[in-house]
Amino acid sequence: MNNRKIILLTGASSGIGEATARRLVADGHQLIIGARRIARLEALREELGNIDCLAVDVTRAEDLQKMAHFALSRYGRIDVLINNAGVMPLSPLAALKVDEWRQTIDVNIHGVLNGIAAVLPVMQQQASGQIISVASIGAHTVFPRSAVYCASKFAVRAIADGLRQESDNLRVTVVSPGVVESELADHITDESAKEAMQAFRRVALPADAIARAISWAIVQPDGVDVSEIIVRPTQSPY
Repeated sequence: MNNRKIILLTGASSGIGEATARRLVADGHQLIIGARRIARLEALREELGNIDCLAVDVTRAEDLQKMAHFALSRYGRIDVLINNAGVMPLSPLAALKVDEWRQTIDVNIHGVLNGIAAVLPVMQQQASGQIISVASIGAHTVFPRSAVYCASKFAVRAIADGLRQESDNLRVTVVSPGVVESELADHITDESAKEAMQAFRRVALPADAIARAISWAIVQPDGVDVSEIIVRPTQSPY
């Protein structure tokens, strides 16, 4: 493959991350994937090939640095970072789930910043590269019981657009999925939010729909920056 790229992907153990790994390997790219559940990553590597996997917690800056160092040591460059790792423990603010607020900010915001910090010096030296961050329709509007989650995704858009404006040689892309089949909602502990999400998620996209959008953004010419993509189920009002 002439346009084979070296791609770092976080949150690759399930959902959009796993689907994206499958799609990009099929496209012929070389992936370095990270997540906390290393056994799932190893199973993907055994199945698909063209994958290196590392145990990565995106809240730990050193883990993202480790990914970047691994890619440079083995392949000599980093072409794409996909900031995909995220959490969605929804609840009303009055529930005062302060620990979950902190987790949301640590993973969804600090995780993205840690990824950028790990690859930006490399991409600046290369004078090329692409940073893709997975946001949400919650980055464009706020829903009840989703204030902190939406705030974290608004932040992802703001960070990405700031990076885009500051960068002459880098492509910066935000992909905002609507409702997608994934494990995200499985970790909601607030009963009212869990019940509300059952109706909200009645119509959902397969994760591969988002993977295809990411794949398309990657293969655009170097001078084309797909800044933002929103992908929704056709039948969903959200």
